[in-house]
Amino acid sequence: MITAGAGLLMAVLMMSAAKKAMTKENGIYVVNTTELAKDVIGYESTTPLKVYIRKGKVEKIEYLDNTETPKYWQAAAKHLKNAWDGKTVKEAKSMKVDGRTGATYSSDAIKENVKRALEYYEKNK
Repeated sequence: MITAGAGLLMAVLMMSAAKKAMTKENGIYVVNTTELAKDVIGYESTTPLKVYIRKGKVEKIEYLDNTETPKYWQAAAKHLKNAWDGKTVKEAKSMKVDGRTGATYSSDAIKENVKRALEYYEKNK
């Protein structure tokens, strides 16, 4: 049973983690999906990333450490790395990006992480 005090503490901790998901430095918003996409699994593990957004446009995507099979992860990461660059957040959210054949799980995980980062940015900027 969760008491009212424990429930409040849990809510505060969740808000604190969510606030850490996005930072702003030198006019660039950086959304880190480590906490936002804990349930997004590639073939082997979570596939967190950072999405950099400047003036409402995706500037770049940075992949964070994971334990995906390197061969497949690298193929998916290379294929998708610049797919969203230069797009407005609205354009990037509506894009239908093809994944890398042979690295479907990793590709799908990357695309879902980007989607969540963009949604988070829109709600919290």
